[in-house]
Amino acid sequence: MATRDTIVIGASAGGVRALCQLVADLPPDLPAAVFIVLHVPANAPSLLPAILARESSLPVAHAKNGAPIERGHIYVAPPDHHLLLEDGHMRLVHGPKENLHRPSIDALFRSAARCAGPRAIGVVLTGARDDGKIGMRAIKHRGGITIVQDPLEAAFPSMPMSVMREIKVDYSFPLSEIGPLLNQIARETAEEEGRYPVPDEIEIESRIAEQAMDSTEMIESVERLGNISKLTCPDCHGALWEINDAEMLRYRCHVGHAYSADSLNEGQTQMLEVALWSAVRALEEQMMLAKRIVQRARNANHTRAAALFEKRAQQAEEHSSVIRQVLLSAEKTDFGEPVLQTGDD
Repeated sequence: MATRDTIVIGASAGGVRALCQLVADLPPDLPAAVFIVLHVPANAPSLLPAILARESSLPVAHAKNGAPIERGHIYVAPPDHHLLLEDGHMRLVHGPKENLHRPSIDALFRSAARCAGPRAIGVVLTGARDDGKIGMRAIKHRGGITIVQDPLEAAFPSMPMSVMREIKVDYSFPLSEIGPLLNQIARETAEEEGRYPVPDEIEIESRIAEQAMDSTEMIESVERLGNISKLTCPDCHGALWEINDAEMLRYRCHVGHAYSADSLNEGQTQMLEVALWSAVRALEEQMMLAKRIVQRARNANHTRAAALFEKRAQQAEEHSSVIRQVLLSAEKTDFGEPVLQTGDD
């Protein structure tokens, strides 16, 4: 009989400390493979395997594309790549971001639900916003076990809380109790996989994450998931499809970017900020050019032209100042928890 041999863990802000404590509690004879996604910057080397190895009695390494999965090992998603699971091996894909992240917790969890079904155990730890909730729902639908860190003790409770709002999790435990719980559950017999067939939605979105389709198939797959909306993708600026999902409001573009409503709102905010700073730059360039024209007009005794461009320079400076103040005031406003891209607090 199969056991629950696939453990997937997701964390973001505050995650390094939480992961260190969790792996320290896992025994050296754990009969499962552990896969970890921590939100990390794309342009910096990840030291997480070395950090966790100092605390863990299990071998820890970055996942490698095509490598076989071994029980009793911990695999960490490398920066700027989705970590996906297939039958008996791992895949690394530099595919479109999901929830503004690559690696994405949702992408890993969904692949675990697809390939391991009832053998999968999903764990969501401290973090801001809501990456992981869609993947945890997929694990639940496939008969897997769902665990979240108790939000009351999490450094950043948004991620575990977002999961708890969407699904009835099996366990919500303090961090100190999750390691022993995983050791216990990993030794249990899993239910028959045939009792939990893979829903079309999970199959389609897993294949989108793998990026193994041609363009026509990709577009057709996204269209099967939902209906085109009036919104645009913050990453590629293409059209977004609203997914036919009665439980969660979420979106996809035909390139493969995916968003919860929360992450889409954040992406639009970032896109708006870029646009506004671009407007500041354009206005300030207009102001400098107008002032240069004023100088030349005065030297040539073109009084009317000098007055006209002096007014334009003044208007450009005023408009630039207004937009700059809006941007600076937004930086000082607390719109919620900050996401620390290093994953640490």
